[in-house]
Amino acid sequence: MPPQLGSSYKYNPFRPKRKLLPGEEGGSSSSSRNSSSSPPLEGQLYPQSVAAKRQKISHTLDNLHSSQALQEKVDMSKIMGRMLQPKVIDLTSERVSDFQPHSGAKRLVIKNLREGKREDVEKYYKKTWEELDAAITAVFSGQQPKSPLEVLCRGVEATCRHGLAENLARHLKERCKNYLEKTLLPIIETEAGTTRVGALRTVYRHWVVWNNQATLLRSIFSYLNQSYLLNSKELSQLEEQGINQYKKTIWQKSLGITEGQFLGGRVVSGVCELVDYDRDGKSDLFDSTLLKETILMLRVFGIFGEAFHRNFVVAGHNYCLDFAESKSHQGVKSYVAAVDQFLEKEAIRCDTYNFDSTTKRELLDTCHNLLIKKRSEVLLDQTSLSNLIEENDTSTLKTLYDLLKLSGIQQELKKPFEAHIKKAGSSIVREKEKVDDMVVRLLELKRSLGLIIRDAFSEDAAFTYSLREAFGNFINDSKNTTAWGTNNSKVGEMIAKYIDMLLRGGEKAIPRSLQSDAKDRDAAEKQGTASSGDQDAELDRALEQGLELFRFIQGKDVFEAFYKKDLARRLLMARSASQDAERNMLAKLKGECGYQFTHNLEQMFKDQEIAKDEMVAYKQSLSNTSKTTLDLQVNVLSAAAWPSYPDVKINLPAEVAKHIEKYDMYYQKKHTGRRLTWKHSLAHSVVRAQFDKGAPKELLVSAFQAIVLVLFNDLREGENLSYNNIQTYTGLIDAELERTLQSLACGKFRVLTKHPKGRDVLHTDTFTVNTRFTDPKIRIKINQIQLKETKEENKETHERVHQDRQYETQAAIVRIMKTKKRITHARLTVEVVEQTKMRGAVEMSEIKKNIEKLIEKDYIERDEDTGTYVYLA
Repeated sequence: MPPQLGSSYKYNPFRPKRKLLPGEEGGSSSSSRNSSSSPPLEGQLYPQSVAAKRQKISHTLDNLHSSQALQEKVDMSKIMGRMLQPKVIDLTSERVSDFQPHSGAKRLVIKNLREGKREDVEKYYKKTWEELDAAITAVFSGQQPKSPLEVLCRGVEATCRHGLAENLARHLKERCKNYLEKTLLPIIETEAGTTRVGALRTVYRHWVVWNNQATLLRSIFSYLNQSYLLNSKELSQLEEQGINQYKKTIWQKSLGITEGQFLGGRVVSGVCELVDYDRDGKSDLFDSTLLKETILMLRVFGIFGEAFHRNFVVAGHNYCLDFAESKSHQGVKSYVAAVDQFLEKEAIRCDTYNFDSTTKRELLDTCHNLLIKKRSEVLLDQTSLSNLIEENDTSTLKTLYDLLKLSGIQQELKKPFEAHIKKAGSSIVREKEKVDDMVVRLLELKRSLGLIIRDAFSEDAAFTYSLREAFGNFINDSKNTTAWGTNNSKVGEMIAKYIDMLLRGGEKAIPRSLQSDAKDRDAAEKQGTASSGDQDAELDRALEQGLELFRFIQGKDVFEAFYKKDLARRLLMARSASQDAERNMLAKLKGECGYQFTHNLEQMFKDQEIAKDEMVAYKQSLSNTSKTTLDLQVNVLSAAAWPSYPDVKINLPAEVAKHIEKYDMYYQKKHTGRRLTWKHSLAHSVVRAQFDKGAPKELLVSAFQAIVLVLFNDLREGENLSYNNIQTYTGLIDAELERTLQSLACGKFRVLTKHPKGRDVLHTDTFTVNTRFTDPKIRIKINQIQLKETKEENKETHERVHQDRQYETQAAIVRIMKTKKRITHARLTVEVVEQTKMRGAVEMSEIKKNIEKLIEKDYIERDEDTGTYVYLA
């Protein structure tokens, strides 16, 4: 503390200078201390007088220290004498040359300081208070204070140092409160008008003005804020006071036009109304800047969650109800697009205008609940979903899936999805007019659904599983099976024929709609299965698609029977596009169904290899005989591995019969005990023919076609052969002869001419050679008739499969009874189904019939007392 007037003071030359008080000016004369701007402070030094004298003393000390010569002339005895006697130095005098720092006085006395008047101090603080109050009034009126801001700031500091900080703080708070409640609030209520947006705009505009005023007041009263309010427990700092006072005035003190409605409530309603303008696309009424700044204002007030959050969510709830009601009747496609766009805009709006994350989450949850969950019957409508799938509207399906996923109910889409697959698949399986395209249509359906799962359902494994379940359901549905008049799966038969088409035609036979796209090829490259441009890989993918349908079939014995027949034709007639593809398909079936399934098929390939070796040996045995124009090729097949074929009697040409007899004798001599049965219906040949125009042609025909064509070699020009003549010479039955003649005279390549012309062959028709036949190709395939299956053959194959299934069922029953000895009917039925499911699904009625047959054959008996079956050894 500074020394009191009249007391002794030990001078310290290194004491820091005192901070100037308001109104003080360094370096001025002592006469200025009585001015109004610099009042004397009671009990303290006059700053200007002390500063001047300290400056003189400091200057004298510097001179004494720097003068070495002066110190050498000093008489030591005199110095010691002076040091022994205390000496008083008047610092107020002009003469200080006798002052010696090293031998100076032990005590310093300051004189000639006069005491200030009490009246001058009070007068200064009163004037300062009036200047500060006038400055507050000027700020509220939007004017510049008359006193300079520097003077006002010093006045606040002086007042606080004088012990009036609390009074000044309370006075400022009261002035702000009165201004807001009595002056500003009536103005706001008058300007607010009748609309909610108008009230919002008025409140925000005056908040901006008040915020600027409060900022200026904080600048003036900065010392009060930092010295007193910073540590005050009763009063908050000026910034917080300004926010709270305005908030309290608007949200608690004010009333709207309607009695009982706070102006703050109208502000919140105005924000909600602005948002509704944006939702409805009313750009002329929507003010984005006002909305953003209002949200910021609510955040500054700290009432975003308290005053705004709940009201905003409720308003969003009401809007969603109206939105769903108006849009849900426009169809699922329009509704999905509208909801997706609405939710996207809601999320963007919350982010753009700085809504709280809690508000955004609760608003979107409300929207999801009202627009998606509560309207799930619209989104999950089976008819609408089927239309989208049939239209291949992937974008809408993806949006639908994403919307359902937002609400966590995407799995509910599986039910209508499966229902559509079952309905669409069943219609394909039952449509008899397009039976030849059944597998292609099923694969197209599966591929389109697979693309939807990949591109629209984000490869959701649950939908992939649903796809497999639905396909297996309608493929093995007994209603779809009985529609064809058989007890076997029609799909199994058609899959075998589809794979036969691929293996005969190769990559060219793949339907364009089933060819892989870029994503499929990229996936194949990543898996390392094949390159994207490999034709063999494309064929392999097509075969794999057919195998995927094969996996759904429970009655695989039907597929096996037809696949075996088609494979035999391809091997015997050399119609396979690729032996590698044949063996690859065989390996796939072996991996899928096991060795027992493909054992006979593999034996067919072995028979082909053995037959080639046999023909080489046979031709070597004929090397010394005379040459002939006939080249005989014989395939010796094991009857157990190959399909059974009927014996057809036919009159062979003499030269052909001679060669066959030679080979028969050769084979029986080489393999004693074996007997050859000739199947001429499977034979084929190449016949050289010369027509009037062009080079000689090579006609690839069946054995029956070749025998008929040879008959015309002995005819003279103008002669013909009747149907009866041909039948007499060949010995063919009507069914085979009609097919043969129709293929030669009514097909694509008409090497014979039928008289009269027509599509059907009659027994009264006559035939001649078509000498005018032309074709750019030298080698012409006419034996397509051998590759086509007749209705009788188809029916016979199904009957044989059904009969084989009965035998397999009976064998399974005997095996089970032999192991169990005694078993109940229910348990026996379950185990029979389990053992036969790989070959084909057996109906419960069929199992019961076979049990009865075994009882009649005394393999098992029924114990009536216990209700079980007992095995009879």
